[in-house]
Amino acid sequence: MKPIPNDEDRLWGQHLFRDEPDADFTLEVMQKLDGMSMVSAEEGNPFTKKASKSHWMRRTGIAAAAVVILAGGAWFAFDYTSAPEQPSVNAVNHPPLPDIPVPEELKYSYLADDYKRLKPFGLVVNPNIQIEDKGYTLKIEDVLVDRSQIVMTMQQKMPDGSGLAALTPEMGRIHVTDDQGLQVATLIRDTRATSSAVERFVFQLHDNIPDHVVVRGELGHLNMGYYNFETKSYEDKDVTVDWSFQFNIDMTRVKSLAVESPMNNTYTTPEGLKLDMTQLVRTPNGTRLDLNVSLDDGLRAKVDEDWANYMDLIYHIEIPETNEYRIFNGSRPNARQAKFRLRDLSGLMDGGPLKLSETWDPAFVTVDANSIRFVLDGYTIPVKEEKSVVVDLDKRRKDTKFYTFVEFEQFGDQIVLYDFNYRPVEQSFNPPKGSFEGNSSLVLEGSGTFRNAFNGDQWVAIDSEGTEYPVEVMGTPDKPNNNEENVVNDLKLIIRGFYKENGTKFTLKRTVINREYRDVNWEVDLPSYTSLPWQK
Repeated sequence: MKPIPNDEDRLWGQHLFRDEPDADFTLEVMQKLDGMSMVSAEEGNPFTKKASKSHWMRRTGIAAAAVVILAGGAWFAFDYTSAPEQPSVNAVNHPPLPDIPVPEELKYSYLADDYKRLKPFGLVVNPNIQIEDKGYTLKIEDVLVDRSQIVMTMQQKMPDGSGLAALTPEMGRIHVTDDQGLQVATLIRDTRATSSAVERFVFQLHDNIPDHVVVRGELGHLNMGYYNFETKSYEDKDVTVDWSFQFNIDMTRVKSLAVESPMNNTYTTPEGLKLDMTQLVRTPNGTRLDLNVSLDDGLRAKVDEDWANYMDLIYHIEIPETNEYRIFNGSRPNARQAKFRLRDLSGLMDGGPLKLSETWDPAFVTVDANSIRFVLDGYTIPVKEEKSVVVDLDKRRKDTKFYTFVEFEQFGDQIVLYDFNYRPVEQSFNPPKGSFEGNSSLVLEGSGTFRNAFNGDQWVAIDSEGTEYPVEVMGTPDKPNNNEENVVNDLKLIIRGFYKENGTKFTLKRTVINREYRDVNWEVDLPSYTSLPWQK
């Protein structure tokens, strides 16, 4: 059963259950990347910074935390500035949230709902930490805790009282341990947008949790990078402060307000991707599914070495008792995503599996639903497959604007090129106007229809002398068409360093494709329960 766009969920729910209609909604959840994405806990740095208007998404052939574009990298720009603001969304029959005051810094973010769910149960901790050093202030007041995650919110201010940029370089210096110093939680990613008033750090707790955990920070270096308009370049300014802190969290009540259900459900796809469901965890703030992913030797030989960074599941959740049908389309544009996501690659080096966790927001998947069915619809994984096409710029006709002079097709993806130009290339995601590097590089223009996921694809251009040039792919995907393909009508292939003097003929090659597979057949009824402790 194929997933469909989010705005068709209601119609599909009616067809599936023939009962009361689902809530009519469309939710647009985007992973907003601006200079920092995730390394291997999606992916070691699981945080994103928000761009002001356009949301930029870039992936390369290595871990997604790359701040500079490497050879063969591909990236897309998603511009939703004209999209209407989406209404708040509640799952069917979901009880209203408590009418309680929310701290000002959390009011205008998704954390406000989390706060309202957890506060009545005493699961919001205030360590009352405020540290000022050299005029720079760190404040920690609201820590949201349940059996699955610890969400720590921080406020940082500069000496003039203005907010401080994200602490991305320092993330690895925050630890959640037992009283012996053993790590008991892993840094993960919150997919939802939040206000700029707070920085958030989300840790997923391991299976064995002590009665008391210690949260310790060793923050000391602030990067105050800025753009120098005189030199027209970015300059780094490092400030050293002592923002060390430590506080304890009593986990006895946290553990009592959860239901943990071990699972042993296994499925292997026809291509050789194996999925093992290991656990379902229910808390007042969401339902978490834990899975292990591994590859057989045949599939492992076909995929890119960084497959675990880009492999994504496409699935939907069915809840007959509330007529809910929720689609989670991986990393597709406009896709609904689990609110907390763990991608743990730590075991791969020792031959172990990729560990995934998906925590669903109660706004989408009712936490007290007794009957929940997981249906796998497909998955994406980067496959090594080279295909190339010779580009001859002299074949472009100048007497018509839209004339195809290059056609490229691979695994159902189709690209046509009908124009080209030479343009200065911006040196960063969101630089000031007029900030460019080097000479004008070749930019190919056209359109594309992508059946596969494009994140993680690798492109390269090769001239007649054998010199390789990195290629970036840029465009604004429309909503998927009736065949669930992403259509990009303003496609641009930027060939960095290929100038007019390099000639008019070269080879354009795609070496890795983030293939989308749909030949799957797996449905699992997730564990039910006899009672939920937070409802007593």
